[in-house]
Amino acid sequence: MATARASSARSEVCVPAPWIAAAGTRDLLRAGEDTRPPAVAADGVTAPVEVPAATGACAAWPALEVTSSARIVEAHAFVLTDLGALTPVHLTHTPLPDGPGAVPARQPREATGAAARAAWAPTACRLREMGGDAVRAVNIWEFAASDLPDGGGRAVWSCTRASGWAGTGDVLVRLGPAAGPPQDVTRARATAACGRFGRHVLAGTRWRSPAGRWYLLAAGSREVAGITATGAVRARAEGRTLSAPAGPEGAAVSLTARLAGGAAVTALDDRGGGRD
Repeated sequence: MATARASSARSEVCVPAPWIAAAGTRDLLRAGEDTRPPAVAADGVTAPVEVPAATGACAAWPALEVTSSARIVEAHAFVLTDLGALTPVHLTHTPLPDGPGAVPARQPREATGAAARAAWAPTACRLREMGGDAVRAVNIWEFAASDLPDGGGRAVWSCTRASGWAGTGDVLVRLGPAAGPPQDVTRARATAACGRFGRHVLAGTRWRSPAGRWYLLAAGSREVAGITATGAVRARAEGRTLSAPAGPEGAAVSLTARLAGGAAVTALDDRGGGRD
């Protein structure tokens, strides 16, 4: 955090740079912890900000939260982290809609509120897989929610997208049950999926219920009007989610979604699938 120095015969005072109102560090793995101000030396220079460990146990994930000054622009807080490149990476969060029914597409929000902190806590360590000089921002988009079979509770489907400066990015889709850790669904590299130019998403996975039964689960983004499974599982559902008894492990299943406008979308996979 840059500072400006004002001196007089009696004292010397360090003044924060005019474009920064506040800055602090926090651990992304601990959603409930407060932001801690950085240590500032007598000459106004902050101590080095801790960066995430590149290898070994992921016991903490430091991030920097900065608030811009209203004297320059509107007061605006945002979160940055280090992935080993020359510039820090901007972290954001796109939450589920507040109510049912068709809603306008949401823009990513800053990862500063309670919901964003809760979303990032189980995801931050996966940023190690998204490092590199080309990453400029990472967003967690919660694109669907579904009720799990056999009393499994409510689950949120999310797509974490690491966007590169060149436009494409890597994505990781996860299923997050209310109880238990998130389950990886699929990932894709060098894709437009889950971004501005890949806003229609369909994903599916096998999931074991509390009763020990296996199911095929699938979910789509807000414009999905129906989902069809073919192959080892043959099932159809209206709306944005599908649940059906799973076929044998490893047996091929194809998923297709019908959009409200009539177009079709295939499931996202590790080849970057999910094309309209």
